Amino acid sequence: MEGLLCEMKNLFCEKGNLTIPNILSVVRILLIFPFVISILNDNYIHAGIILILSGISDLLDGIIARKLNQITTLGKILDPTADKLTLMAVMICFGIKFPCIFPFMIILVLKELCMLFGGAILIKQKKIPTTARWYGKFATVVFYFSVIIIIGLKALFGIENYFVNMSLMLLTALCMCYAVFRYFKIFMFIIKNDEALK
Repeated sequence: MEGLLCEMKNLFCEKGNLTIPNILSVVRILLIFPFVISILNDNYIHAGIILILSGISDLLDGIIARKLNQITTLGKILDPTADKLTLMAVMICFGIKFPCIFPFMIILVLKELCMLFGGAILIKQKKIPTTARWYGKFATVVFYFSVIIIIGLKALFGIENYFVNMSLMLLTALCMCYAVFRYFKIFMFIIKNDEALK
């Protein structure tokens, strides 16, 4: 763990890493704290707004990185890390607030932990992590959509529909399992190759 932190520190210090996409990824990580506080205090409207802002920043960082040619090694680590930390925070909070979808939350949290573990292995071996792919982003969009619908129904109408909640979480789980399967194939390809972090 100490070696991983040192590697991250070195990446932060590299010239050219202070970019708009990287800043947006850091902001997304910082938004986790007010989100958790809001949802655990039943302030669903604030939680929903924070989640929407987080989702928008997630979409923007990739677009800006490509348009302004600000794709960095740090960004390849920060972006998925911010995604996974946000997703796990939301999943844990939802498992607490909506017990009926708790089994799905366990599956999704385990999936995110596996992805983080895989990323840590690549960094440890000085391998270049893959950039976010369309299926990963699509799974994230589906997750945000599902969560915002569930929060919106609860916050605006006081509705907590078992069938709707379970259907949305099942759809999210299927999309994320497909994404992790595709990422695992890329992970194995990177492990078998000698390309290292520059």
